[in-house]
Amino acid sequence: MSEKTNACIPPAALAGSMRDFRVPGGTDLLKRTQGFYEWQNLRRQSGLWPFSRATETGPDTVCWAQDDRGNKMHGVNFASQDYLSLSSHSAIKSVAKATIDRCGVHSAGSPALVGNTSYSIALERKIADFLQTEEVLLYPTGWAAGFGVVKGLVRSADHVVMDILSHSCLQEGASAATSNLHMFRHLDTDYCRNILTKIRAKDNENGILVVTEALFSMDSDTPDLSALQELCHEFNATLVVDVAHDLGNLGENGRGYLGMQDMLGKIDIVMGSFSKTFASNGGFIACRSRAVKEYLRFYSAPATFSNALSPIQSAIVLKAFEIVESLEGQALRSAMMANVLTLRHKLREVGLDYYGDPSAIVCVKMGSEGLARLVSKQLPELGLVANLVEFPAVPKGAARIRMQVMANHSEQNITNAVQILRTARQQAEIDLAAIGRPPRDRQGVAA
Repeated sequence: MSEKTNACIPPAALAGSMRDFRVPGGTDLLKRTQGFYEWQNLRRQSGLWPFSRATETGPDTVCWAQDDRGNKMHGVNFASQDYLSLSSHSAIKSVAKATIDRCGVHSAGSPALVGNTSYSIALERKIADFLQTEEVLLYPTGWAAGFGVVKGLVRSADHVVMDILSHSCLQEGASAATSNLHMFRHLDTDYCRNILTKIRAKDNENGILVVTEALFSMDSDTPDLSALQELCHEFNATLVVDVAHDLGNLGENGRGYLGMQDMLGKIDIVMGSFSKTFASNGGFIACRSRAVKEYLRFYSAPATFSNALSPIQSAIVLKAFEIVESLEGQALRSAMMANVLTLRHKLREVGLDYYGDPSAIVCVKMGSEGLARLVSKQLPELGLVANLVEFPAVPKGAARIRMQVMANHSEQNITNAVQILRTARQQAEIDLAAIGRPPRDRQGVAA
């Protein structure tokens, strides 16, 4: 990028965040959306709005995509959540086609009415057996499952105690359910204990729901699940664990951190999503009693008042679980983890750092939002499709490029991606220094 081009990027496009527009003022509910759009469009016109992109042929390891202005891009794809590369698996596609022929494309009802199919009933049993728990209830999306389990169980006098980095669906569910929302420091079990102690010192009549994730996707780290479950037993609380990002793709048998920490069948409630590993939309709640399942079916609104998973989705996920449990699934997990370790090693070799422990999510540290936006701007031009993550999704000044690894990525894909990231980072540092610098005349004198 030339200095002349740098001068065309207004500094305002490198500043601010979506948090600034979350609570807009004014009486006109429609007009007050304008401020966000103007800021967004300033970034868009400056080539600094990397969101709302669309792939042309699905989440392949190399793909065509376009931004929300219709500009085409082509490159190696580290932006899609298809960790075991099952979305393009021949058996998955065959099952989808066969299910359409047998059942059509639509469930045509909620799970509380006639929306279930033989596939969804079989899928609930499969997941329950996989997690060594008694019952499972399906939801139309993973987000609906997270929101629905909290809002379905918690009432206004109850308490929710939550890891501060828990997913939006869990936080939104808690905010909708009660004003008694308590956040504890990320992965800090002692902090959680202090909160529970204070709650029970004043309230021994109402419920407490403790919420965490098995694998936090932004930082790629995990809590001590056994310690949290023991804590819940001690304080008569209930534990919910979100396994969206590790189930199926981590651990020798694909049971994620529940398996690796010997907690299968021991967690009060497990919530998960199919959209990361299992080649479909949808989510689930796994619990240890029929009573909990039936209560959620009729008092968790996203389950009660949404259409059930389509027969195609249920059949796809059922087949994906079959693959995950097979020797092929074990090979796919090994391939994915080998790619993860290769990517992390190559990043370090070129002086780039990342967050957390080895998982399918490798978040590459950038730092300031302005620098990260300039890096992200260059990636499509250089042949890499990857996601920018910035405040408020992560702390201010801790922006990152989130690389999502697939089993089918080749070593050359990884090498190309790392070289592109290094080039983009180096150029962005030069560009950031130049933006806002006064233009100079031909003699080098500032105008």
